[in-house]
Amino acid sequence: MKIICSRQALVDAVNNVQRGVASKSALPALEGILMKASASSLFLAGYDMELGITTTIEATVEEAGELVLTAKLFSEIVRKLPEEEVSIISNASNNTVIRSGNSEFTIMGFSSLDYPELPTIKDGAALTMQQSTLKSMIRQTLFAASQDIARPVHTGVLFEMDDSILKLVAVDGSRLAMRSEPVKSSESLHFVVPGKTLSEVLKLLNDEEEPLYLTVGSRHMIMEIGGYSVFSRLLDGEFLPYKKAIPADFSSTIRVKTRELIDAVDRASLVINDRLKSPLICRFKDNQIFLSCITALGSVNEIVNVEMEGRQEEIGFNCRFLLDALRNTECDEVVIELNGAHAPMKLLPATGDSFLFLVLPVKIKRV
Repeated sequence: MKIICSRQALVDAVNNVQRGVASKSALPALEGILMKASASSLFLAGYDMELGITTTIEATVEEAGELVLTAKLFSEIVRKLPEEEVSIISNASNNTVIRSGNSEFTIMGFSSLDYPELPTIKDGAALTMQQSTLKSMIRQTLFAASQDIARPVHTGVLFEMDDSILKLVAVDGSRLAMRSEPVKSSESLHFVVPGKTLSEVLKLLNDEEEPLYLTVGSRHMIMEIGGYSVFSRLLDGEFLPYKKAIPADFSSTIRVKTRELIDAVDRASLVINDRLKSPLICRFKDNQIFLSCITALGSVNEIVNVEMEGRQEEIGFNCRFLLDALRNTECDEVVIELNGAHAPMKLLPATGDSFLFLVLPVKIKRV
């Protein structure tokens, strides 16, 4: 292989595809980046058998070929090269020379024959939507995905497409996040994407009205985002029947300015840490929320003015879970629905129905 390409284009491509590279693997090639040079382009891929990211950049190809270079070393080299033009030359033994200006590195590569085949999807269901929309949907649900690998399916986010509405749902046993958007599609889909995949997808999505293309098969999905393709296996298992977990009734509704409540809860969290997991007590009464907490570090009391209808309530919450939900509402005002001290708090937008968050209460210990 013998090519010449832009250093910046190579740096950007390597930085992104290496997110799919395995950090440690019994197969050394999986710790590398696959490179294929042909015609006037260079194809790059990182793949750890669960997540893969690929892209293609322009290059002057003097001799076609392919090889695998260790991702960590290769990325450090290209990032620190002195000139804008880079040449990469490899021989039949995969010894590779990387030149830029007065710098020259020689490193050992691997045969591309050692690299696993990337997933393909035949006859999969397809979906097109705006990048900014999916970015918002992932951001507003991923925070609630479980970290407990004992239930792998709940470490991902459910994608559910029905009646031209796409829903993303995440649960972890103590909270639920659901985000909905109308999508122009007649497909009916139900699949779970690993949280790790969606974390990497977030880094590739932008806030512009640019399209992305999603193809789903029986075991994998592929997202085309800009000049990148993200491959991912899907999670097996039965996802929580989340609709049954959403309370249908409520006894109190509270309308509150999101930033004011976030700031108050954030201040209250100062006397709570991982070792002192005392609940944040919330008393909903007389158009106010009274927040209080007592730990070995100290005590705190806060009052937030709200608009309230219904009966007064006193409920304890995990402070971090409540903060996570509030911070991901992405709106100026939210509506809180309550139905007693043992039912989950429901967080809704003040207008519309784009999201629904549930935060389960925790028991208040009486002294």
